[in-house]
Amino acid sequence: MAAKRVMFKTEFIFRASPTIVYQFLTAPACLVRWFCNEVDICDSEYTFTWDGYDERATLIMDIEDELLRFEWEDALPNEYLEFSITKSPVTEETILVITDFADVGTVPDAKKLWQSQIAQMKTETGG
Repeated sequence: MAAKRVMFKTEFIFRASPTIVYQFLTAPACLVRWFCNEVDICDSEYTFTWDGYDERATLIMDIEDELLRFEWEDALPNEYLEFSITKSPVTEETILVITDFADVGTVPDAKKLWQSQIAQMKTETGG
């Protein structure tokens, strides 16, 4: 029997503006600096490459500087990868919330992977 998949969210604080964070989530030249080795974008179709392995995703929601939602080509129904960008009214910091899905036993590992990836993104964006 297949492992049960669950949604999880993880939140990150940036000193960079929402516009810069959004750029690092959408521009090929920025994505290769923290997320993948290569990316090819054709309309709303993204092909991400890691060590020669391709994964395709469709950008199904895009609100500039606020929200991106991708649906992976091989995802189960109702699964997606979402980046939500807001700005704290108190601290003026940018808040990035990632919503993703993983097998129930692998959520801690998936969160660690996002922490590692976002740490690289923070280095690239200046915090």
